[in-house]
Amino acid sequence: MRAKYVGLLALLVAFTAVGTLFWLAGHVHRPLQVEQEQVVSIAPGSSLNGVLRKFAREGLLGDPGEAKRRRLGARLYDLFTDISQRIQVGEYALKPGDTLLQLLLRIERGDVVQRSFTLIEGWNMRELRAALTTAPSLRQTLEGMDDNALMAALGLPGESPEGWFAPDTWHYTSNDSDLDLLRRAFERQQTLVNDAWSSRAANLPYSDAYDVLIMASIIEKETGVPSERGEIAGVFVERLRRGMRLQTDPTVIYGMGERYNGRIRSADLREPTPWNTYVIKGLPPTPIAMPGADAIRAAVAPAQTQALFFVARGDGSHVFSRTLEEHNRAVREFQLRRREDYRSSPAPAGNTP
Repeated sequence: MRAKYVGLLALLVAFTAVGTLFWLAGHVHRPLQVEQEQVVSIAPGSSLNGVLRKFAREGLLGDPGEAKRRRLGARLYDLFTDISQRIQVGEYALKPGDTLLQLLLRIERGDVVQRSFTLIEGWNMRELRAALTTAPSLRQTLEGMDDNALMAALGLPGESPEGWFAPDTWHYTSNDSDLDLLRRAFERQQTLVNDAWSSRAANLPYSDAYDVLIMASIIEKETGVPSERGEIAGVFVERLRRGMRLQTDPTVIYGMGERYNGRIRSADLREPTPWNTYVIKGLPPTPIAMPGADAIRAAVAPAQTQALFFVARGDGSHVFSRTLEEHNRAVREFQLRRREDYRSSPAPAGNTP
């Protein structure tokens, strides 16, 4: 008789234990206290208990009693899966309806939030550095690192960083640094320039691939109209062949640096900076901006043109001229009698010029 009661008691204990296990497990399947999409961060060295305490502090697990039950359920899940050994750091997305188990599985897989940073064609290095500091969750390591130290870290010591980072939308996670992102953009730009140099047209007036990057940066700053890049490249190449100065305003602006306030005076055109192509002959010593792939391709495959001059129409496009007389007429028409809505670059998307 006693053995019968012992057996019944053991069976009751087993049922109770199983029921408790299922009850606790159910709490990891319940939606978290999330009312809108948000991001949670898992720091390096975090343990499962530390992660669960963090979630409780942030109110994701509900009231203290519910939070305790969810944490017990999560530790029970860990007994069977050993998830605590596979916690991956980073940022994880949460949306209404997500459960604790769904979140833990994301953390186990390393399904981190992917953010993006867009490097704009035509930015100079100063603009690029400033934009990087505003990129959310990107580890900032460049503060105090000057351009020489940056290029040394990228394997080109002594080179200017100007032009060497490929414009594109670059994706990153919270584990990435600003230097990590720049390294990828740098490697892409190196590939683009080297490929362009190896497939360049014959008899171009460039000494090496770096000249291509310099020319591409000028093309990038002169026009945002894709169909014009080849012809603008053709004008500049023809001027170089004839020993003419390039006389392009973006080089003047670059040489002025932060002094540029939106206008170029006659005195600025005469100022002998290393980049002022109204003063110097040939190409400036460095690029003046970050050129995109299309500008790089235009630099090595310029259009065959007889034009030696161009002037902005005011809608973002240009008028090309073969002679100085034609050019002066275009200047009088489009530069000296400017409309109120005159623009030297294309209008922003969605706007009319």
